[in-house]
Amino acid sequence: MSEGKKSQRRENRVAAMQYIYAWSINRPRDLVDDLRVFFDNLEQERDYYSFAEELIHGVIEFSEDVDEKIMQLASNWDFGRIAKIDLAILRLAVYELLYRKDIPPVVSINEAIDLSKEFSSAESRRFVNGILDKVKGELDRPSRTASLD
Repeated sequence: MSEGKKSQRRENRVAAMQYIYAWSINRPRDLVDDLRVFFDNLEQERDYYSFAEELIHGVIEFSEDVDEKIMQLASNWDFGRIAKIDLAILRLAVYELLYRKDIPPVVSINEAIDLSKEFSSAESRRFVNGILDKVKGELDRPSRTASLD
C-alpha cells in the first residue's frame, strides 16, 4: 500500500474515531445532517473521508454487538468508567475486527494502538491492546491477511 493511501486511511480512522467519540457523548437526532456538518468542518472534501464514513456507519449500525463484546472482554472494568476516547478507539477497532474481513486484524489492532498513543495514555494503550488481542484470539480467520468472503 502506498504511503499516501496509508496516511489517508489513518486520517480517515482519526476522523471516524473523532465522530464516534462525539456521537457517544451526544447522539444526534438526525445522523445524516450531523454527518454533513461534521464532514463540512474537516480539512478535505467529504469524498476523501469515504472510508471514515463507512466505519462510522458500521460502528453505529452494530453498536449494540460491539459494546456487548467490549463489556464481555473488559470484565474487570465498569463499562461506564472506560474513558470515552478509549471507548471510541475500541468501538472502531472491534467493529473492524468483527465485521470488516477486508481489513487484516493486525492492521486494525495496530491502528487502534497508534490512535491510543496519539490521543490517550500509556495505560490506555495497554488496556486497548489487551481487549483487542482477546477479540483477535476469538476470530476464525488469519490475523495478517484480509478475507475475501
